[in-house]
Amino acid sequence: MRETTTTTIFPSAQEDVQAAECGVSTPQTVSPSYRLAFRDHDLLLRDELRPVRLLLELQKAELILDEHGITDTVVIFGSARILAPDIATAKATAVEAALRHIPHDPRLVREAARARRDAANARYYEEARKLASYIAHANQLNGHGHCVVATGGGPGIMEAANRGAHEAGAKSIGLSIVLPHEEHPNEFVTPALSFLFHYFAIRKMHFLMRARVLVVFPGGLGTLDELFDALTLIQTQKIKPIPILVFGKSFWERVLNLQALVDEGMIAPEDVGLLRYVETAEEAWDLIVDSIYEEKAEEMSTEQYYRP
Repeated sequence: MRETTTTTIFPSAQEDVQAAECGVSTPQTVSPSYRLAFRDHDLLLRDELRPVRLLLELQKAELILDEHGITDTVVIFGSARILAPDIATAKATAVEAALRHIPHDPRLVREAARARRDAANARYYEEARKLASYIAHANQLNGHGHCVVATGGGPGIMEAANRGAHEAGAKSIGLSIVLPHEEHPNEFVTPALSFLFHYFAIRKMHFLMRARVLVVFPGGLGTLDELFDALTLIQTQKIKPIPILVFGKSFWERVLNLQALVDEGMIAPEDVGLLRYVETAEEAWDLIVDSIYEEKAEEMSTEQYYRP
């Protein structure tokens, strides 16, 4: 972690906090108006202080990532609902067994269909986990701050990516957000790099501020939001072009008909080329090597380095 030292003739904020808390308790000093503004939680939660909260969310993560020497990231998006293969298989086996006993139960029929889809989609969990391990090994060989895995910090594909990095012995980032149905970050996020956001906009900004590559697995509305945010910024030249690797061509071609937008004149033909479809971690890693490690591509193609 980087250490920063600043010399000043003024007392630090921490020193003033300590001084204020040692004061005498009087009607004046216990009044909310007497609180130091930056220690006044009631003040910070007021609607009028939204600009300050936005700035705090932006700056907090920026400071910590900088202190940890993280220069750039590989961001991995995808559904929170995709299960690990062992869990998906066990779930499908249990539902199929129940369906054999009551073959015409409409609820079990629906659950069995969903369980089969979950079992089929579980391959994406394993591909995300494997890809993150490749990235993590390269990260360790390049000083730990280079191409760190970053996810949304939740379950599913996010868990798989953080897990792959964790199992490879590397740190990884989790940018969580307060949601009614997600209680805590997955257990594989590096604790010191586990962040919680209130504002989607600031969270998405942090996804892209250090991103060298975006990797997008099948997902729902949240994944689509993150993908199209990046595509729009690249198309409008608000950010420099970066590779966007999209897992599962058959899935995405059913979900996104970009050619229809070209045919209607809504986007340019070259906009479709912003996406690169991949099916395996190895295929994605090849493209990441070509994009980021061009000068080391020959060295990295060795079995020892390239396939951890």
